[in-house]
Amino acid sequence: MLKIGSYTFHSRLFLGTGKFPSADIQKEAIQKSETEVLTFAVRRMNIFDPEQPNFLENIDLSKFTLLPNTAGAKTAEEAVRIAKLAKAAGMCDMIKVEVIGCDQTLLPDPVETLKATEKLLEEGFTVLPYTSDDVVLAKRLQELGAHAIMPGASPIGTGLGIINPFNLSHIIEQATVPVIVDAGIGSPKDVAYAMELGADAVLLNSAVSGAKDPIKMAEAMKYAVIAGRLGFEAGRISKKYYAEASSPMEGLIRL
Repeated sequence: MLKIGSYTFHSRLFLGTGKFPSADIQKEAIQKSETEVLTFAVRRMNIFDPEQPNFLENIDLSKFTLLPNTAGAKTAEEAVRIAKLAKAAGMCDMIKVEVIGCDQTLLPDPVETLKATEKLLEEGFTVLPYTSDDVVLAKRLQELGAHAIMPGASPIGTGLGIINPFNLSHIIEQATVPVIVDAGIGSPKDVAYAMELGADAVLLNSAVSGAKDPIKMAEAMKYAVIAGRLGFEAGRISKKYYAEASSPMEGLIRL
């Protein structure tokens, strides 16, 4: 069971809703993933005009917790404004804070992310800040009261997977709130690795929506989360420099 603030989830896979080839594929991929949380950019939707096209209209949203994000924000003020718009539109108070500081890498601005997180916590939001794999920044965000930390595996949309497992491991080890690995995931292998490191959940979008078969990939990601989590809980064997027989040598039948 995954608990974030006052919210509880069974699935540890969070799924983005953008860039799918069609609404039908999007809907079936979401079903196959068995996710309980759908994330989307508030600025991509006209949330106050029901007459405008809605890329989520094919989905029964009552079955999901919506996690709006502040994608497109460049400052803390913009992020706070977007979050308030989402809340005013009747969405839940859980928000993914995303404040981009570099247009080439799409890495988050640490200073503005801290400011936005602090302000939104004061406003009573359940705050999930998207960060780089900066160990110190993750600690500062938790000290402010963030309800979860969302470090990127690698830059958004790259599919590079986890490029800094050392930092990510330290973030997870020192975490006092759930750690959701976000951005840069490319394959089920990356998801399983993140979960084996001890991440509490994974958020991805492009790895599914951009796959040759998004529906099959969504299902694969579901099983990768389950396998990785079970592997983490089971505890892997330690790595050894020399070979060690898997069968005991004592009590062998004399030939």
